[in-house]
Amino acid sequence: MKATPTDISGLLIIEPKVFSDDRGFFYESFNRLKFVELAGREVDFVQDNHSRSVQHALHGLHYQIKHPQAKLVRVVQGAVLDVAVDIRKSSPTFGQHVAVELSAENKRMFWMPEGFAHGFVVLSGTADFLYKTTDYWFPEHERCLRWNDPALAIDWQLKETPVLSAKDQLGKILTEAELFD
Repeated sequence: MKATPTDISGLLIIEPKVFSDDRGFFYESFNRLKFVELAGREVDFVQDNHSRSVQHALHGLHYQIKHPQAKLVRVVQGAVLDVAVDIRKSSPTFGQHVAVELSAENKRMFWMPEGFAHGFVVLSGTADFLYKTTDYWFPEHERCLRWNDPALAIDWQLKETPVLSAKDQLGKILTEAELFD
């Protein structure tokens, strides 16, 4: 496993070592000891989530203002553009984002610690998206940034209008959102 740092401290793109032969492939998608070495911190994942979405479905940008979640995300079928936005007001990279393509083909994973809003858009016909979280989902603490906030300037690589949930249509712009200090 190798980790590539991004332009925002703490965000990592993780690439597993893949063993392939005529039968297929094998890789370790998570190893606690290796992960602690790469991320530089202990983690205690408490919840695994699996979502399937159709092409152009856009999820996010979500976060929990209380019980913040760190996430390790990956795609096992299809492809997505995955985005993490720094929403820690005291951070030197506040309001900046990192976008990375995750796919079944490239097998990359994206690690984001607490303090980030997270979203993704499906680039393929469908995508199966898996994510581990360090805290449970508490709907009363969930918040949503507007995916197309001009202040964030995220290039979602959209070729048509995204498919949004009712919740995501009501996302707040960065200057009006409840954020981390």
